[in-house]
Amino acid sequence: MNAPISLAAAHEPRTAEVARDTAETKIKVRLNLDGSGQSQLASGIGFFDHMLEQIARHGLIDLDVQCDGDLHIDGHHTVEDVGITIGQAVRQAVGDKRGITRYGHSYVPLDEALSRVVIDFSGRPGLVLQAQFTSGMIGGFDTQLVHEFFQGFANHALVSMHIDNLKGVNAHHQVETIFKAFGRALRMALERDARAAGQIPSTKGSL
Repeated sequence: MNAPISLAAAHEPRTAEVARDTAETKIKVRLNLDGSGQSQLASGIGFFDHMLEQIARHGLIDLDVQCDGDLHIDGHHTVEDVGITIGQAVRQAVGDKRGITRYGHSYVPLDEALSRVVIDFSGRPGLVLQAQFTSGMIGGFDTQLVHEFFQGFANHALVSMHIDNLKGVNAHHQVETIFKAFGRALRMALERDARAAGQIPSTKGSL
């Protein structure tokens, strides 16, 4: 039987701060899952910062990401490791998942592009991403790194995700719809369910 949880505890802000320091990147992430969508972002890759801003704004997450990465090589380590670190911070902030909706989904259009993201805070990492980007680069951002970001996030937040770019001609639009839909799906999954306050959203009793 699930243990009771106080009303005050159910409304405590869900925050986390995580640092990751390797030979390839030095990253600090701070976030508040119950924020207003404010962000301070410095990854060294302008388009990537723009995408992280979409997560914050559309997920209503306050997000601070500071990264010093080996961009003299390329953006791979920076993007992947930021995904890992944000995943770790979300996992820490969400705790034992009592009272959350657990599942989230969103369709987001941008002009000719349309993407869908479905997420489950299952405790089991998994990613299926289907997208055929029409360009390999957007500014200084390699579109192959979209997969690396979300793989890192899924592995360390312990979530299952299905991400599909359904339509799109402009690669900027394709990627942006994915990040916006991710933010919206994340927001839905992390919403506190008033009808299930204090309950683990699983028949197993733990996630």
